[in-house]
Amino acid sequence: MNIRSLTRGDGVVIGAAVLLFIASFLDLYSFDGVPDSVDLPSLWSSGPVVLSVVLAGLIAAALIVLARGLPQTPKVAGLDLAQFGVAFAVFAAWSALGNIFDPAGGGDNFDGVQDKTDAGVGLILALIATLVMAAVAVATPLVAALQAPLIPAARPPAPQPYGAQPPGGYGYPGAPQQPYGGQPQAGPAAPQQPYGAQPQQPQAAQQPAADFSPFWFAVPVPRPLFAEDGSPTPIAELAPGTWYLAVEQRGPNLIAQTQDGRRGVLQDTSGIQRG
Repeated sequence: MNIRSLTRGDGVVIGAAVLLFIASFLDLYSFDGVPDSVDLPSLWSSGPVVLSVVLAGLIAAALIVLARGLPQTPKVAGLDLAQFGVAFAVFAAWSALGNIFDPAGGGDNFDGVQDKTDAGVGLILALIATLVMAAVAVATPLVAALQAPLIPAARPPAPQPYGAQPPGGYGYPGAPQQPYGGQPQAGPAAPQQPYGAQPQQPQAAQQPAADFSPFWFAVPVPRPLFAEDGSPTPIAELAPGTWYLAVEQRGPNLIAQTQDGRRGVLQDTSGIQRG
């Protein structure tokens, strides 16, 4: 599980789940005139509240965070885990709201019980936690501020001259790197170019930008890196929390270089963090 792929919205969901867990140990009911020494039941003493509010909210947070942290989100009945998590969060908030209005539940059948019973502090906090969780779970795909990385990537070193590699390469000490623009050494069986001939290069669909300067960048979510020849199959996946070097710009696309020296086209450059 990649923690760096979590967003700010996921952080709020985690915080709401922690608040809900704490609230589950607090009072379910509140009675007027009852001294503080009386031990009132907690949320765990009510089966309906535990199942429909506490466990539903905790399961919702677990599904949302797990779906974000996994490299590939599993699907159940055609829906991914995050969608199930949002549904559980909304259900938990709805159930908590119902229990706030009717904390006595089945005790309403006894005369005077409903008039003397109010929602306890645990039930009130559970309502707040589930409402926040549901609202953020629904809003995260829609609000850019909630989609920002929860743990920002560390600042990269100063940009190197065009084509140069940092010592050790991308934070991996001792990793051998192929300098950008360098040609691999030809083996004994490699064909030799005629003296003065230029090596043939594949024709790019777009010309590099003339005023481009290489820079470091990090992606907010996993992004595919495609081959420069236009092949539709990705050659690598850029992961959040790692700095990559952009060596060229071709129209709206960037030519990025991975840790092992591979170059490819980053087509989706939205939301990238520049170093």
